[in-house]
Amino acid sequence: MKDILSLYQRKKVLVTGHTGFKGSWLCRVLLNAGADVTGYALEPPTDPALFTLCRMETDLRSEKGDVRDLETLRRLFAEVQPEIVIHLAAQPLVRESYQRPVYTYETNVMGTVNLLECVRMSDSVRSFLNVTTDKVYKNLEWEWGYRESDELNGYDPYSNSKSCSELVTDSYRQSFLQSKGTAVSTARAGNVIGGGDFAADRILPDCIRAAIAGQNIIVRNPFSVRPYQHVLEPVMAYLMIAMKQYEELKFASQYNVGPEDKDCITTGELAGLFCSSWQRQTGRDVRWINQDVQGPHEANFLKLDCSKIKGVFGWRPVWDVKEAVDRTVEWAAVYQNGGDVRACLDRQIQEYISG
Repeated sequence: MKDILSLYQRKKVLVTGHTGFKGSWLCRVLLNAGADVTGYALEPPTDPALFTLCRMETDLRSEKGDVRDLETLRRLFAEVQPEIVIHLAAQPLVRESYQRPVYTYETNVMGTVNLLECVRMSDSVRSFLNVTTDKVYKNLEWEWGYRESDELNGYDPYSNSKSCSELVTDSYRQSFLQSKGTAVSTARAGNVIGGGDFAADRILPDCIRAAIAGQNIIVRNPFSVRPYQHVLEPVMAYLMIAMKQYEELKFASQYNVGPEDKDCITTGELAGLFCSSWQRQTGRDVRWINQDVQGPHEANFLKLDCSKIKGVFGWRPVWDVKEAVDRTVEWAAVYQNGGDVRACLDRQIQEYISG
């Protein structure tokens, strides 16, 4: 991975959604690699936010804007002349997509169209990566992992809008971008965990909030199986894909990015790992309880088949789910104690890269 990251030095990289949880980790890795990073996003989606806590705005060009605003995006592309574009901006929450379906489709579908249109009109972009989700697949609740060739048809507005984003990306690739030599890929990642995620309706942030408050953790669906992984796993995979296809167009494709089968665990098991890690690292007890909270449809079983990215690139996850939880708790403890969360994040990045 060190060899891949070294190639980013002085590369002009545009990241949409850079103020979000995953975007902040991605930009921090790029900055440490010496890339020339421009971010385009709305204000950080949470308060507090990892982007703000790590003082990221001082290290990159941070442009406030909405991916639904085509004209502003066009002006930014003309000014920056990016070589690599990584698209993370999205409305990312299933429950919010039920409350705001139109906004979700506008952002996740038309936002992708707008960005691809800018790539189409650009003479500088050589590599475009659209980050979607493992939820793009039609979920049949089967026990084996979905492959990149399986049917796309997400159930809820969020998942379905990401399925649409995949189709839009493939259409632009075939219709416009492939012929001009612009490499285009999509990456479908599993559920990510890690330090600095303050989003609502996500299991590890909910665990941390409850533990800090000295309350029981409420787990609403403890038997659902998800492909949990540390946020650095997909972030490093995104950077690998974007750079490999930058160098050779043949690598442009669709890729699943997920953990090993043994790390596809239930939400209850994940909560249990958190409780053990929190007690071990902080000395304070916390427990989780099963409490049914009425809400919209959620899949019970979801796994990814990642044999393609392994076969093409020799990629493998570095941290298992237990290590991922431990690293999340480590960051949360530094945050709770008023420590240097940016230094903790940088150290975790270096330890991950070192293997």
